[in-house]
Amino acid sequence: MLSSLLVALVLGAGGVGAQTPAPQAAGKVGDTLGVPGKIGKAIAEAPLGTGKGQIDPGAPRGWLGIPGAPQVNPVVTFLWAVWVGWIFATVGAFGGVMAGVGHVTVYGLGAYTAAFKETAPTLNRLLTDSIRVSNQFLALLSSLVSSVNYYRMRRLVWPLGLALGAGSILGAILVPWLSGGKVTLSQYQGWFGLFVLLVGIILLYETTPRGQARRKAASEAARAFEKAIGEKGAETAQGVKVTRWNPSRVHFTFCGVEFSFNPLWPVLGGFVIAAISSFIGAGGGFLYVPFLTSIVGLPMFIVAGTSALTVFISMVSSITAYIKIAGAGIDWLLVGTQLVGVFVGSLIGPRTQKYIPDVWLKRLFVLLAFYVGLGYFSKGFFGRAWVPM
Repeated sequence: MLSSLLVALVLGAGGVGAQTPAPQAAGKVGDTLGVPGKIGKAIAEAPLGTGKGQIDPGAPRGWLGIPGAPQVNPVVTFLWAVWVGWIFATVGAFGGVMAGVGHVTVYGLGAYTAAFKETAPTLNRLLTDSIRVSNQFLALLSSLVSSVNYYRMRRLVWPLGLALGAGSILGAILVPWLSGGKVTLSQYQGWFGLFVLLVGIILLYETTPRGQARRKAASEAARAFEKAIGEKGAETAQGVKVTRWNPSRVHFTFCGVEFSFNPLWPVLGGFVIAAISSFIGAGGGFLYVPFLTSIVGLPMFIVAGTSALTVFISMVSSITAYIKIAGAGIDWLLVGTQLVGVFVGSLIGPRTQKYIPDVWLKRLFVLLAFYVGLGYFSKGFFGRAWVPM
């Protein structure tokens, strides 16, 4: 997986569409240039020229069919998508976040979109919407494949996932309706980074002795599961079992340790998390994971599958809202290529996760959260990334 990530990063530099830095103002484009929907109308109002933040009708077509837009290498998109699928399937989060890193940084779509901030602000915001919803397509497929795999392995708490998913539907629909066509790329990057950074801080605390002491039941279940690995049939036999439930309390066991939750709190949590994740164009796993570990108190071995089910429900709602309500444009060739890679990575993740200790799964999450969060927070709000990106 790491080799796939490194190759994608190296090749990605060649996928960024180049534009000359000196603008040559010559009025508006005055035509959609065959690009459908709101983006085509915004192109017609964009400045005509060959410079940065301008549209050159004679340039080769790239992303979304726009002349002069980045032409992304399909090998890069596939390899990066394998990484996206694997990381989401392994920790139950960061699929949408890593998809965002791919679209904004690796493929060069962020720099291209940012160029229109002053010259064509409407186009800037619509391209940002396209990035947001494209991220979510990858999270959608990865969460579906992961949910099925974890359910078969009996490492998915389905009543909890459904409760979170039920709450997520309203939040996932509400945000595209309120923010579609209104968020600039810099705003998106800044808030994206801030939320990821805050979650990293929370999970970093959980890896400390004091944080682990507060989650005694989860630690006990994690140790029992790690011990069962390799014993034929033991993993499935000690998987999630729903023992009893009613409208106010659901009880289940994992590796002989009992857990319970009040369905009301996951519904409320799902609404808030889905609203945030829909705004920043992520699947929401990076927020569902700390909710499930810190508030519900589950071990990471069953958090990934439960988070995946919730993300799938949320993504169906959010993607539909972005397309139908906000009118976001989709580059189906780019998204389709990535979906193939995500499918491959999502099949590998659940099979490799069980060999990584619970605490190291969290540390991987924390490392990614700090790096990605700090980079996008600084770039969005201060105009310059504080870490290499």
